[in-house]
This record gives sequence, C-alpha cells and structure tokens, in this order.
Amino acid sequence: MTRSIRPDAVLVQAVIAGALSFAHLHDIAAAAGQDGWKAWAYPISVDLLLVAAWRRLRILRTTGEPTRAAWTWFAVALAASLGANIATAGLLDLTDVPAWLRILVAGWPALAFLGGTLLVHTPATEPDPTPEPTPAAAPAIVPAEMAPEPEPLPDAVEAAEPVPALPAPPPVDVPPALVDHARKLADAHRSATGTPIDADTLRDRLGLPGPMAAQLATQLA
Repeated sequence: MTRSIRPDAVLVQAVIAGALSFAHLHDIAAAAGQDGWKAWAYPISVDLLLVAAWRRLRILRTTGEPTRAAWTWFAVALAASLGANIATAGLLDLTDVPAWLRILVAGWPALAFLGGTLLVHTPATEPDPTPEPTPAAAPAIVPAEMAPEPEPLPDAVEAAEPVPALPAPPPVDVPPALVDHARKLADAHRSATGTPIDADTLRDRLGLPGPMAAQLATQLA
C-alpha cells in the first residue's frame, strides 16, 4: 500500500525561518570583520546556545529546580538572534559597522562558551544522604530469681476470645532534607499531572524502601 507524502506546514515554516535567521547572522558577522568560515560559525553558535538553554530549562522545570540561569542564557541567545535579524532590515549600514557592534561580535564566542559550559555542568540539587540509624540498646538481663511468676492459663471461654491485633510498626525517621526534596518532586508531579504524587512514584524516583515512601506520600498529601 502506497502512502502519500504530505508536507508539514509547521516544518516547512521552521526551515524557512531558520534559514533566514541563519543568513542574517552570517551577514552581520561578515560585516563586523569575521570573514570566511568564521562568519558561518556564528549562526551555528547562536542557535546551539538557544537550543541548549531551552533544553536545560525543560529539565529544570521537570525536577522542580530554579530556572533563573537557564532563562538568562536563553534571553542572551534570543537577543543575539533577534538583534541580527532587525539590524539587517535597513537600520544598519553593513558597509560601515560601528565599533561597538564589532566588539560584540568579536566577544560572542567567549560568551557563548561560558553559557554552554554553565548550562551543561551546573549540577542539580541532591538530597542529603540518609543518616544511619542509632543501634538500639540491648535488653537488660533479669536474674531468674527476680523474674515474675507466670500467670495462670485463662479459662476455655477466655481463650476463645479473638487475639488483639499487633501494634503498628513505629514510623520511619525521614530526614528533613529528603522531605524537602520529595516536596519539590510532588509539586512538579502535581503541576504536570494534576494529581498528588503516590508512594510508588516516590519509591521509583528516589529509590526509597516501601515504608519510607509511603510515609513521605502521607506527609505530602
């Protein structure tokens, strides 16, 4: 069965817009004295910084981390792209580029390298490691002569009564840093899905035991 190929209007529009922006950035770089392959490298540098900042921004939103640095570098790359497109609209004489623009174009590689490095190597906030539990004290040994006498066996009627349920295990001690990190994950999960986070999701995301994940989910509900 032959399938017809339909052009995607959004993809075609993106290719056209990207090609025009690429050409405008190349023209500005060439007019500022960056000739040859260097003029073609400037558009690639600007577009890559823009994409890297947007990708980092999406990751930080998912994990609930601060996004100020990613927004800053996204704005820098967007300003460089928009500035080049506007400058080629007849507002700037490309045969007589001012000195300040030559300085900006010449300093862009160092600025883009700094932004890309910070976006890639900025670590995410990790929760503090869980402290080891304090070992419980050994039970005291009671001498045989001081041990209490055994109580008499109950009657047959009393033995037929139901056995009381065992007490619930004591709650797990959850560190405050882990609670704060779990709260960030819960807020991000609620923003993305509209529902509160459950114990299974917390266990998978944080690698916690089942009882601790259940207690965290109860505290965050």
